[in-house]
Amino acid sequence: MAVAVIFVLGIVNFALNRAVMTCNHPLLRHMPPLLKTMNRRFSLLIEYVMLVAGMLLAAQGWAWGAIGYGVYSMMNGFSAWLILSGRV
Repeated sequence: MAVAVIFVLGIVNFALNRAVMTCNHPLLRHMPPLLKTMNRRFSLLIEYVMLVAGMLLAAQGWAWGAIGYGVYSMMNGFSAWLILSGRV
């Protein structure tokens, strides 16, 4: 069950990542195109590594892996909300 919840949270995290990267935020607007492309790829790689690590730890029965990924998802969602709502 924990693996399925982490998988759903991973889909949400990837969607938030895409929403932030495609928004017209001033911070992202001032980045050079090459750096913006590299940042997008690197952030997707980090998202993937975090997702796989959380799922593997949860599959092995380590509860802190699922809890850690849940906390990571909450922080990711809060920061995306700040950026997308224009509060930052």
